[in-house]
Amino acid sequence: MPREQVLRDIKSAEDEAEKIVANAEADREQRIEEARERAEEIRAEAREEAEEMAEQRLAEAREEIEDERDRIIEEGEQECERLESRAEARVDEVVENVVTRFEEEVHAQT
Repeated sequence: MPREQVLRDIKSAEDEAEKIVANAEADREQRIEEARERAEEIRAEAREEAEEMAEQRLAEAREEIEDERDRIIEEGEQECERLESRAEARVDEVVENVVTRFEEEVHAQT
């Protein structure tokens, strides 16, 4: 094989190698960009999911607080009714006690 042909073959092989390297670098850059885009998508999905979970937990907490508040109010109302009932039951006793003390004071002054 003549020397010129060998040099052309070497040059052709070098050119082909450069194309392969350039294509590999372009493919690598494209894959890196795709990976970055996918990573951003995953982060956005994770953020959205976290926000949804936080909203759900907040709604559940609010519901629990509201249920607890309603329970406390109900207990308070029941206690108020018990106290009113006890007070009403003792009205006659208190009136009689006040009248008795009043009469004792009147008798003590006379």
